Amino acid sequence: MFRRGSLALVAGTATTALTLAACSPGSSGEPDGGGSEDSATVTFRLWDDAAAAAYEESFEAFTEANPDITVDVETVPWANYWDRLPQDIGSGTMADIFWTNTSNFGIYADNGNLIDIGAEIGADQDELVQSAVDLYTRNGAEWGVPQLTDSIALYYNADLLAEAGVDPSSLQWDPSGTNDTFLGAALDLTVDASGVTAAEDDFDAENIEQYAFNAQNDLQAIYIDFLGSNGARYQDGDQYAFNTPEGAESFQYLVDLINTYHVSPSAAETNQNGDLARDLFVQGKMALFQSGQYSLPHMADAEFDWGIAPMLEGPDGRVGVVHSVAAVGNAETEHPEATLEVLRWLSTAEGQEPLGANGAAFPAAVDAQSSFVDYWTEQGVDTSEFIAAAEGETIAAPLGPRANAGANAIAPYFEEMFAGRLPVQEALQQAQDAANEAIAE
Repeated sequence: MFRRGSLALVAGTATTALTLAACSPGSSGEPDGGGSEDSATVTFRLWDDAAAAAYEESFEAFTEANPDITVDVETVPWANYWDRLPQDIGSGTMADIFWTNTSNFGIYADNGNLIDIGAEIGADQDELVQSAVDLYTRNGAEWGVPQLTDSIALYYNADLLAEAGVDPSSLQWDPSGTNDTFLGAALDLTVDASGVTAAEDDFDAENIEQYAFNAQNDLQAIYIDFLGSNGARYQDGDQYAFNTPEGAESFQYLVDLINTYHVSPSAAETNQNGDLARDLFVQGKMALFQSGQYSLPHMADAEFDWGIAPMLEGPDGRVGVVHSVAAVGNAETEHPEATLEVLRWLSTAEGQEPLGANGAAFPAAVDAQSSFVDYWTEQGVDTSEFIAAAEGETIAAPLGPRANAGANAIAPYFEEMFAGRLPVQEALQQAQDAANEAIAE
C-alpha cells in the first residue's frame, strides 16, 4: 500500500521532454566527421519523450561496445506518428528502426516493409515476455522486438474500501449473479451528496459524490478484459468476433453498471473525456480504478492510501490484455548489418534496462523488469500484480493489417451502447459487421 509523498517527482519523470537529433536512412550513408569508412548511423524513431531519454542512455552503452555504429533517436509526437509512417515508408525516408503497436504493424509486415526478426536474430535475443512476442508473430514469422508491455490490475482507495468493508482481491463479477461479489460492493462504494449509498432506496443518482468503478468505453483497461474473463473473444484471427452470447453478457454487465446501477460515471462524460475516471480516482472520488502501469505516474497527486490488487475476476477467471510496443526493422535500410546489431541490442536486458530505471515503462525483456520493479519499490509501490497479470491467462490485443479501420468502424456503435441509447445486442451486431466490412476494403 502506498501513501502520497515520495511520488512527487514521478509525473514529471514520465513526461520529461528531450530534443533529440535524427536523420533519415538516406542521409546516413556518409560517415560522420572523423569516422571510418565502415562506420554507420542507424536511425531510431519513437513517439515518447521519456522513453527517448532512456534510449539515449541505452545507446551510449551500445556505442561503447560498437564504436563503428551510432544511433540517432527521433521523436515524432503520437498525434502525427501514424500519418507520417506510411508517407515515410512510401518515400524511402523512414527510420532504420521504429516503434509500432499491435494495431499498426500487420499491414507493413504483410507488405514486406519489415525485417523478419525471427529469421535474422531469433536465436540472439534474451528472454522476452512471451505474450508480447506472440503479438508480433504473424503468418509464422516474428516481426518485432517487444520493448514495453502493459498489463491490467486494480488500483484501490484503501480508506474507502476499509470503510465499506471491501476486500479488493476477492471481487468477482458474474453476469448470472451466482458468484457475483462485485456488484454489491460497487453499490456500497457509490455514494450521493447526502451520504446515501447506491444500495439504499433513497439514493440520488443525479447527485453522486463518489463512484465505485471505471466501467467505460475503454478497450485496454475495461471491455476486452471483461470479454476474456467471460470466455469471449474480441477477434478471431483478424476478424472481429465479440458478438456472441458471452460477449453480449460482458457488455451488458458493463452498460448496466453505468446506466442501471449508476456505480460508474455516465458515458456522456467518459466518452468525451477518457481520463475522467482516473482523475476522479486521484481526487478520492472513485474507489476502484482498473488500469495499467501507464497510470502509475498520475497517482502522484493522490492524497490517500492506495494500493494495487488483481484485476476483477470473471466466470473464466482473471483474463487480461497484455499490450506491447515493439521495435521493428525497416526492410529497406541502407545499413542492414548495423541495423540488425541495434535490434539485437534492443532485445537484451542490458539494452532495455534504462526503460524501466526511471519508472516510466515496463521492459519486455524479462531480466530487465527488475529495474521497473525496483524503481517503484523505492517509491513504496508494489507492482507485482502487473507482473502476475502478464504471466497469467491473457486475451490478445487488437491485431491485423487494418485494425485501425476496424476500431474506427466500431467506435460510434460502442459510444451509443455505453450511453444506453443503443441496445447491447443490436450495437454488437452492427459494430461487428461494420468492423469486418472495414478491414475487408
